[in-house]
Amino acid sequence: MTAPVGHNLLPGTAAVDGRGRLSIGGVDLLDLAAEIGTPAFVYDEAHLRARCREAVGAFGAGNVAYASKAFLCRAMAQLAHEEGMHVDVATGGELYVALAAGVPPVSLVLHGSNKSEDELRRAVDLGVRIVVDSFAELDRLEEIGGRAKVLVRITPGVEAHTHEYVMTGQVDSKFGFGLASGEARRAVERARHSPATELVGVHAHIGSQIFITSSFEKAVDALAEFVLAADVPELCLGGGLGVPYVAGEEAPSITEWAETLKAACKAAAITARVTAEPGRAIVAAAGVTLYRVGTIKDVPSVRTYVSVDGGMSDNPRPVLYGSGYEAFLPRAAGAERPRRVTIVGKHCESGDVVVRDACVPADLAIGDVLCTPVTGAYGHSMASNYNKVPRPPVVFVRDGNARVVVRRETFDDLLRLDA
Repeated sequence: MTAPVGHNLLPGTAAVDGRGRLSIGGVDLLDLAAEIGTPAFVYDEAHLRARCREAVGAFGAGNVAYASKAFLCRAMAQLAHEEGMHVDVATGGELYVALAAGVPPVSLVLHGSNKSEDELRRAVDLGVRIVVDSFAELDRLEEIGGRAKVLVRITPGVEAHTHEYVMTGQVDSKFGFGLASGEARRAVERARHSPATELVGVHAHIGSQIFITSSFEKAVDALAEFVLAADVPELCLGGGLGVPYVAGEEAPSITEWAETLKAACKAAAITARVTAEPGRAIVAAAGVTLYRVGTIKDVPSVRTYVSVDGGMSDNPRPVLYGSGYEAFLPRAAGAERPRRVTIVGKHCESGDVVVRDACVPADLAIGDVLCTPVTGAYGHSMASNYNKVPRPPVVFVRDGNARVVVRRETFDDLLRLDA
């Protein structure tokens, strides 16, 4: 078995046999598609564990949480916990799943810009740390009673180089307390003196899919004076590290990112413990999505549409952000890809595009299994039942074995909640 030529976007255990067929985790993807059907999310378990271990090694045990909004099921939460990561949840639902997976409350942190009283009460009762996002939230915590360990989320006024929909650190943001406005200072003082909260740190997150490490350095520079004055034991710099989705893109490793954050804090004389919450960087490249080609339609002198049996219901990122992806055939993973097509889904939307300008082998045909890599983040977690399409299964592969960790939805599931 040899590594696929030109497919550096694939998971760590990806390999091509002498016939040109692709396997991940020792499992042949064509055989897997025949067995479980398509669409399907397939994750390289060894890759997931390697990224978790790298994060723990880079930041230190107890200093790094997996941002579960990127991809969450019980198996993923359990895996992250087994590898020494804490787990960051953003809703009562994510909290419920993480607890069901056996993650102890002490290893959880609750985020969210509009936490309900029920969500906060559950976190307080369990002893889950809370990242406070508003004065209304501080009001609720005081009404609930008890004493919660909290970090105050700061909006540093830094605009990261990323899509506007995933920028979170700029002045005009729904998240956190503004640094320039003085709200951050007032929030820290209130959390420090409130009987309902124990202030354990401050938190800042500037956005997602960031490739340029200077954005993180700017955030540290903007926060430094405030953090030093606040004299808190922890500074959490969130997540946001970008990952390559298409050929030619490059991103810092988790280790390089951690070194950048810690060096910037040291240069600013920040002595607080530096923590982080990567999500996409842990899971994105570990996952691929398998589809089956159902229709190939040529529009003369315009483009060729290749329709697959999934689409925006299992990967809304192209519709939301114009995100780019690659595509290839697992039956010929090392083949040249001279043909340019537009891969679209089966939904009743012209915008239901999976890959706008996909390079594929010349002999692509109806019935082929098609694979899009780097779909481990924000595919399963943002999947929907649009057009009443059942959501795909999630399969973990490792050492030649495949295990379904989230089963495929059925038509009966689509009626399960109907009254």
